[in-house]
Amino acid sequence: MVMRQVRYSCILASLGILLLLCGCANISVTKTAQGYLEPTKPDTIDILTMKPERPFQELATIAVYKWNPKNTAKLHNALRAKSAPLGANAVVLLNSGINTDGYATYLWATGVAIRYKD
Repeated sequence: MVMRQVRYSCILASLGILLLLCGCANISVTKTAQGYLEPTKPDTIDILTMKPERPFQELATIAVYKWNPKNTAKLHNALRAKSAPLGANAVVLLNSGINTDGYATYLWATGVAIRYKD
């Protein structure tokens, strides 16, 4: 009976450590534009690393924390999903960096959701 409790305790502790090491990306979107636009489809939103040369309107600021470098595609899809209800055509990632948290390495990024002007 005591061995079984020890085994369960070890399994629970291992799961807890695994959850701490595999934290999810946190995405914060803060609307900055006035009014509301028609939502766009997430699969039409571009992910950019430079401001486009064509005219645009800023809709929201975006901050991403604890982004696992292996999950870049998932992060881009999450950015699209969060920006689509605002009517965005693109997300521009302006700044990014690396944080080390004990055993794990995470990326962070900040940027803006934009809508192209006609």
